[in-house]
Amino acid sequence: MSLSEKNSLPELLSQVNQLPYDYADGDGIDFEPYDVFLSVDETSHWFRAWTGNSDADASKFRVFGQDGTGGYVAFWTVRNTSDLLAQPIVFMGSEGETAVLARNFYDYLWLLADGMGPCEATSFPESARVPQPELERFALKNSVPARKAAEVLRDARTEFPSFVQDVEAKCR
Repeated sequence: MSLSEKNSLPELLSQVNQLPYDYADGDGIDFEPYDVFLSVDETSHWFRAWTGNSDADASKFRVFGQDGTGGYVAFWTVRNTSDLLAQPIVFMGSEGETAVLARNFYDYLWLLADGMGPCEATSFPESARVPQPELERFALKNSVPARKAAEVLRDARTEFPSFVQDVEAKCR
């Protein structure tokens, strides 16, 4: 079974998705984690509708959550490895926002620990966030070294500078 066909989440992703995501009256994390990946068919249907392109290929995306407006968070399977947690994580918002968030799952944990969810990292990366103690404990246990959200975003965008343009090129 390929990375794109398996619906169950990797264990660490499943564990972090079960932790509380505190929205904190708009200053916290706007994220609704899934228990399983969005199916290949659902991902394909969504991506084609999102891009307005009936030929757009969504096979590189493994959707594992969304924000309150329906923007999706996904692994973008572009690395030559079967380790899904080593793949970059991206966000595609309901209003066309697009961003690469983290170089891998372990960096993504530090975004969450810093109180920054996928939507916030894309639309409000400079705004002050409410730290998330449970998510920070999880990150400390499962990822080293500790990183700030700004570093995670900078490194992801440096490594994948054309992600936004590549996605926009698929839009009609």
